[in-house]
Amino acid sequence: MHFNWKVILRVIGILLIMNACFMLLCIPFTLIEHEGDIVAITLSAGITGITGAILFWLTKEDARKELMKRDGYLIVTLGWLILTLFGTLPYLLSGAIPDPSNAFFESMSGFTATGATILEDIESVHKGILFWRSLTQWIGGLGMIVLAVAILPLLGIGGMQLFVAEAPGISPDKLQPRIKETAKRLWYIYIGLTGLQVLITWAFGMSFYDAINHALTTMSSAGFSTKNASLGAFSPTIQYIVIVFMLLAGTNFTMIYLGLHGQFNKVLKNEEFRYYLGIVFFVSLIIGFSIHSLGHGTLEKSMRDAFFQVISILTTTGYSTWDYTAWGSFITIAFLLLMFHGASTGSTSGGVKLVRHVLLIRNGWLELKRQIHPSAILPVRYNGKAVSQDIIYNVLAFIMIYISIFAVGSVFVAASGVDFVTALGATAACLGNVGPGIGEVGPSSTFVNLPDISKWFLSFLMLIGRLELFTFLVLFTPSFWRKN
Repeated sequence: MHFNWKVILRVIGILLIMNACFMLLCIPFTLIEHEGDIVAITLSAGITGITGAILFWLTKEDARKELMKRDGYLIVTLGWLILTLFGTLPYLLSGAIPDPSNAFFESMSGFTATGATILEDIESVHKGILFWRSLTQWIGGLGMIVLAVAILPLLGIGGMQLFVAEAPGISPDKLQPRIKETAKRLWYIYIGLTGLQVLITWAFGMSFYDAINHALTTMSSAGFSTKNASLGAFSPTIQYIVIVFMLLAGTNFTMIYLGLHGQFNKVLKNEEFRYYLGIVFFVSLIIGFSIHSLGHGTLEKSMRDAFFQVISILTTTGYSTWDYTAWGSFITIAFLLLMFHGASTGSTSGGVKLVRHVLLIRNGWLELKRQIHPSAILPVRYNGKAVSQDIIYNVLAFIMIYISIFAVGSVFVAASGVDFVTALGATAACLGNVGPGIGEVGPSSTFVNLPDISKWFLSFLMLIGRLELFTFLVLFTPSFWRKN
């Protein structure tokens, strides 16, 4: 058999069972608030869990446990689609989002950690459903697939192929020799930082409910909020705290791991980390002084809003404290460009990722030198090491395909009846998993008024962006389905 369908379906069954367990975590908030969504949430969890259990049971006799690389690509893409479909159940059954197109868009935005929303009055939605909304982003942030990798060896199924297919960036750094241990350590860091943010924001005035929701959506670089005004509804102190945690979420988790183990020298020598901090401070200071000169407020407020918005968009978190499209065309364009940037590889952020931009620029600079010295061997160097030509080709192909998808996607969305500026903003925001865009889908607006065909198209752009293009697009190549 070309694909090991029994193992593929077995893994998807495991993911659905895990998803059902996460749904049940919403019940306490429903009971506390006496909101009456317990039937909808329990039924959603039951349908999801039973479906997963059936898939798991029917495939338990498979003898060949090894996952091939193609199986990994198929599991990741199918897994995300199926989790998104079942993730719509709490919205539909509770009546919070009765329209299937809107429910699918919201669910895909959650699981891909995008943060684009169709909800116009978030605060009117029941707390149990809002918690599920936040939880989908936390699940999708680092990747439910990585969580599954940690337990697959217990079932006799190898997990390396899944981690390679799902992990953000060019190539995931192994924190430990065994992939199972790597996945565990990633989740320890992820869970630990989430819990730490809950405690700190709670201690500084957030309600426990708001604290846990925002911690879930900050560490996943996702951006769903429980407030219509997003983080603008909270105090400056809370905003500063969230700035720090957004910055951490956009940092390569390997650097966080090394920092926790006192290896600060390695962290400071890492080129990507230095570029990341440099861009944050450079762009934020420019925008901060610019909006201060426009009379945005005190210098402190201007700098706070500038740093918050720059970090939010750069890390593709998508929170807002202010509508940056109201700061003029120059700043609006600057934020549109930031949507194509992304933060560190190996973080929960979306986008192109910083390392690809650096390698692209360095390769371009060396091409100029090669024109003068055609016989010279001039390898691209990164972190003091020569980068293989295969990786350079991968980066060039990725950026070319990314820009092509953005261009075609913008035209498609515009053709559906959306004005061109909004089409550009919506496409960039969804492909980069940013959340808010520009035009009619800016920070103070939602995606609800877009045509249904645009919502479905943008939903799949979110998936393509979340899986870093190749994992999804490889499924559409004839060679992928051809027997070797």
